[in-house]
This record gives sequence, C-alpha cells and structure tokens, in this order.
Amino acid sequence: MPPKPAPETDPQTTLRAGLPDRYLTPEDLIEMFSLPSIETLYTWRKTGVGPPAIRIGKYLRYDPAAVRTWVLGNTETAAA
Repeated sequence: MPPKPAPETDPQTTLRAGLPDRYLTPEDLIEMFSLPSIETLYTWRKTGVGPPAIRIGKYLRYDPAAVRTWVLGNTETAAA
C-alpha cells in the first residue's frame, strides 16, 4: 500500500479545509494534487478520468464542489 501523502499535500485535507469561493483554474488543481504538468490534467479531462470542467470562453474552470465530489468518489478505502 503506498504511503499517505503528508497532511499539507493531501488533497482531502485541502478540501476539508475549504476550497476557495471561486471557480478553480487548471493551475489550482495542478498545485492541489501535485501533478507533474498541465498535460496530465488535460489527459484526465480527455479520457474522462479527472474532475469535470466547464469552459468559460477559452478558459477551463473547475467547480470546487465538483472537485470535492470527484475526490470523495475516488478515495480508496482500506479492505475490510
């Protein structure tokens, strides 16, 4: 089993602490999840793996509630 991320980098800790009251940018998600590049996020979007995004003009934005739901839906629990 892989080690748990440190609390300061754990996405769930970030989400529990409260997300900003604004739509998140791709850069916000890259920082939040410590992704290697924006290409990872774009690949997630293209393959339907990542959180849902909305397009505002030419920009992608993420609803904090949708990101939180995505994280909770993808959280692995210990086998019973």
